[in-house]
Amino acid sequence: MDYVTLLGLMAGTLTTLSFLPQVIKTWKTRSTKDISTGMFVLFCTGILLWALYGFAINSMPVIITNMVTFFLAFVILLLKLKHG
Repeated sequence: MDYVTLLGLMAGTLTTLSFLPQVIKTWKTRSTKDISTGMFVLFCTGILLWALYGFAINSMPVIITNMVTFFLAFVILLLKLKHG
């Protein structure tokens, strides 16, 4: 693995992990009142497009980190829609 790929994986991993505390807090408290639905819809769409871009350029760091980020953000979005 070259250093550019490693750098991409490290950056993507840290960015992705930044959503974990919000997912855990939202899951535990079931409170989503301060989360913007519109922001998360746009964010999930953007992240999904980044993942598709990753497939188009065959970049595993872009694909993997954006798919995981999409999953975490989508969980928050689903909890927001469920618990309003």
